[in-house]
Amino acid sequence: MRGNQETPEQKRERLRKEEFKKNPTGSLNDAFNRANSGGLVDLVGSLGWKGTGILILVIIIGVIFASIFLK
Repeated sequence: MRGNQETPEQKRERLRKEEFKKNPTGSLNDAFNRANSGGLVDLVGSLGWKGTGILILVIIIGVIFASIFLK
């Protein structure tokens, strides 16, 4: 990469840290709410496109096996 260009992940992390410095209790509340509702966006973002593809493939294979063996 050239110069000060940052990846989207780095930008998200920097913005998250800045928000936490401004409002630590609000960030804590967001974290609790995210834990209750899932957080699939964070999971997929951390896996990347290859990891997401493998996750989808594993889910599809699991559904196929479950439909075959649980009849």
